[in-house]
Amino acid sequence: MDMREYIGEAEKALLHTYNRYQIVLERGDGVRLYDMEGKEYLDFVAGIAVFAFGYNNREYNEALKAQIDKIIHTSNYYYNIPAIQAAKKLKKVSGMDRVFFTNSGAEAVEGALKAARKYAYLKDGRTDHEIIAMNHSFHGRTFGALAVTGNPKYREPFEPLIGNIRFGSMNDIGSVKAQITDRTCAIILETVQGEGGLVPATEDFLKEVRAICDERDILLILDEIQCGMGRTGYMYAWQKYGVKPDIMTTAKALGCGVPVGAFLMTEKVGQNSLAAGDHGTTYGGNPLACAAVEKVLDLFEQNHIIENVREVAPYLEKRLEELKEKHDCITERRGTGLMQGLVLDRPVGDTINRALENGLILINAGANIIRFVPPLIITKDNVDEMISILEKSLV
Repeated sequence: MDMREYIGEAEKALLHTYNRYQIVLERGDGVRLYDMEGKEYLDFVAGIAVFAFGYNNREYNEALKAQIDKIIHTSNYYYNIPAIQAAKKLKKVSGMDRVFFTNSGAEAVEGALKAARKYAYLKDGRTDHEIIAMNHSFHGRTFGALAVTGNPKYREPFEPLIGNIRFGSMNDIGSVKAQITDRTCAIILETVQGEGGLVPATEDFLKEVRAICDERDILLILDEIQCGMGRTGYMYAWQKYGVKPDIMTTAKALGCGVPVGAFLMTEKVGQNSLAAGDHGTTYGGNPLACAAVEKVLDLFEQNHIIENVREVAPYLEKRLEELKEKHDCITERRGTGLMQGLVLDRPVGDTINRALENGLILINAGANIIRFVPPLIITKDNVDEMISILEKSLV
């Protein structure tokens, strides 16, 4: 079958919950992807901030192959060495104390919300605790994650969701304070909003939220699913400001393609929240997924990935700013590190499609924002190439 025939088969067989771009990707190498007809694309999406090392990293591939030949799955009734090693290394880079491995970022958010409510329940025995989330946030598609996602268009068709959720606004501490009651048990936010428009939390805002949580024994949950794993120039974005959460979620580049996430917590929360029987997962933390996590964390250090982000990200910002100055249709650049966005005065769908035709893979973040979340191994030459293709595609 040719590419059009494969797309036709997909439309017959797969549930239509995605408006997919009309290509069938077949393989990748470095920062390049190739469709089944052999056309080459420069990738500035990385599987939505997943492939930190790009594609076909030999050391990563070999680590997974070696684990497949040993054992793939055992269930959580038993210990396995990759999970133990991965948890140890993840604790080290995150500064957190306890780890629960999940299959996805949304599952990590679900676990974080459960842990926060259990923590509050053990304090006072009440079952009416409230959680404050942020407007324009995105935490996932499952019922709990959707309930704290600050965009009504995602929530409304599936209501009623879990209750007792209130919304403040990112970087507006007054709006957060206005939502606090004696039932508030947690505040959840993305350290850098992704789907909501590439908006980083300011240092002052994070510190003020942290102070409120400390004063009232409210848990701070930071969602680092997209902005974590080195993308901002720090392993986790909060580390730039030293505002440590009580619970943190992580996924995407944690497994660099293998579906795996985690929620982490401090020892205080770990000892006073979820206990045996409160939470579980059949696949979470299996040997294959955790072999991926362990190898990813090793490669981050060996290949100086964060150092590369800190070198290339300012150059990407500079080139995006130059592009903005040249084109009136670009109204703003947003973001931090290798998590950037260009705001246009029109919907960006046509521009992204033209870029795809010209050999550049991009995605949006909302109707009028082009999002740039490339592999963390990109070079300045890759940035120049991307800018050249994008400029041709802005017409």
